This record gives sequence, structure tokens and C-alpha cells, in this order.
Amino acid sequence: MNNRFWQVIVGILILVMALSGCSGKSAESTEGELSGTITISGAWALYPMMTRWAEEFQKLHPDVQFDVSAGGAGKGMADALGGIVDIGMVSREVTAEEEAKGAYWVAVTKDAVFPMVNAQNPVLQDLLSKGLSRETLIGIYITGEIKTWGQAVGRPEVTIPINVYTRSDAAGAPEVWAKYLGKKQEDLLGVGVFGDPGLLDAVIKDPNGIGFNNLGYAFDTQSGVTVTGAAVLPIDVNGDGQADANEVIENKSDAIQAVATGKYPAPPARTENLVTKGKPSGLVQAFIEWILTEGQKFVGEAGYVSLPQEQLDASLQKIK
Repeated sequence: MNNRFWQVIVGILILVMALSGCSGKSAESTEGELSGTITISGAWALYPMMTRWAEEFQKLHPDVQFDVSAGGAGKGMADALGGIVDIGMVSREVTAEEEAKGAYWVAVTKDAVFPMVNAQNPVLQDLLSKGLSRETLIGIYITGEIKTWGQAVGRPEVTIPINVYTRSDAAGAPEVWAKYLGKKQEDLLGVGVFGDPGLLDAVIKDPNGIGFNNLGYAFDTQSGVTVTGAAVLPIDVNGDGQADANEVIENKSDAIQAVATGKYPAPPARTENLVTKGKPSGLVQAFIEWILTEGQKFVGEAGYVSLPQEQLDASLQKIK
């Protein structure tokens, strides 16, 4: 009886050990699978691209969760340096002072800011055929000397006022737009509106309005044409008083091509960066590496411009 009892006990122990062995093997087979949550905030300009990257990465790694929010490049930098988020989206240059505070950044893609007007602008055809020179834009946004749409297109009989809109939040788009005009964001004239969507909406609602938007907001995501109710103004880059064929931006494909080939000036074309506090590691590092490699195949689809391979390689090397 005692022998039978111990035989049963030994048999149970063997079964338990076997089951434990199977369980350990199962755990081992999933070892290395990525899991966890990545929090990201910052530039409106990079938000559409980042949400696409997050969706595609999650398809590959279902146990990885994302919390992505927009609020401006300034917020992205502050949140990253403050340890509030894992990654900050910054659509401007990272300063030496920010690097000294621990900002570790890599370039991931490129886009641009475009001047926008209402589709019912009173001199729209003049604007589309002539474009606006940098000097004219300075007169509208910096000095305030150009106050009417007639002045903007050389038709003094048109006295309709220009209603100028800018961004109220510290962000990369107004910073790079101001840089193109030789100043800083705080020097831009106009009624301040929060965020890319807000600024676009203000112009769409005002036939006499002018604003500026990132590429991802200026064009419809699905069709690629300019968003309904707005028009993208050509910039008369060579100052010859007319919008040449290579200066006219009719759709998203034109915009991407112009930025990629350098025909659209930089600024307001610019590089988009990701910022972490210190060199990234673990899950965050794996995600950024994926963005710089496999994730690049989604850049064009999302309406952004791929960086040259050597620049991507430099970013990749930086985080390894």
C-alpha cells in the first residue's frame, strides 16, 4: 500500500515536471517578442505619419500599444525632455541647448509648409497664375505693408483686405515659415489659431484669409487633391512675376515631387525628427529602427518625402 502510494506520488511529480517543461518551452518560443506601450507626442506635421507607422508596427507586434498625440513641436520636445513621453515629434532643428539637456534626435522623413488661401479668394486666378514672391509674403506676414489682395497681385483697384492667420501654439510649421521669411515665429503677424487643423479651418471659413499648412494637412489623404475649400498658393521662387510650371502645386504628388527634387525652397521644406531623452533603448529603439528601415515604405503613401538613403543610414547608425 505504501509502495503504491509513493508510486502515485512519483508519477504525479513526473507529470508536473513534464507539464512544466512544456510550459517553459512555450514561453521560450515567444521569448523576444516585443510588448509594452510607447507614448509619443509633438508636431502636428508628423502626427499623420506617426499614426500610420504605429498602426503598421502594431500589425507586426500585436502586444505593442501606442499612445500618440499632437500638440506642436514645442510640446513634443518638452514632453520628451521631461520624461512625459518616450518619443517627441519635432518638425524643426534641435538646438544645442536642447541637446545639452539630453535631447537625442534622429531624422526620419521630410515634408514642407505651404501657403494657403480660401478657394473663393477674390483674386484667386491672379494668385495661381502669378504666385507670391518671398518679398510679398514678407510684406504680408512680417512688415504688414501689404494689406490688400490688390497690393499682393498688382491690382490697386482691388481694396479687399487680407486677413492673416498664423499659429498660436509653439510649433515647427510657424517656425519654419518664419525662417523662410527671415524671422522667428513670434515675428509673424496675424490672428493666432491653434494647430494645423485649426489654421486650415480658419482659412476655409474666410474668403479673404491666408494661412499656411503642413503637406499632410494641405491635401486630402485619399484623393491627393487640395482639401475642399482651400487652395495652395504657388511661391514665385525666381521672382519673375509668374508661377512657372515647376512652381505650381496642384496636388499631393506635385508637392512631394517638388520637395524631393529641391524645387520647393527649404525652408519652408524641412526635415522631421524624433527626439528621446538620451539614447533610445529596448522597445523604443526597436520601433525607431523599424521606422528607418521597413517603415520607410509607407512614407510616400502617407504623403511625406523620403530622406536620402545616406541620411537614413546616418540616423540608423546614431541609435545603434
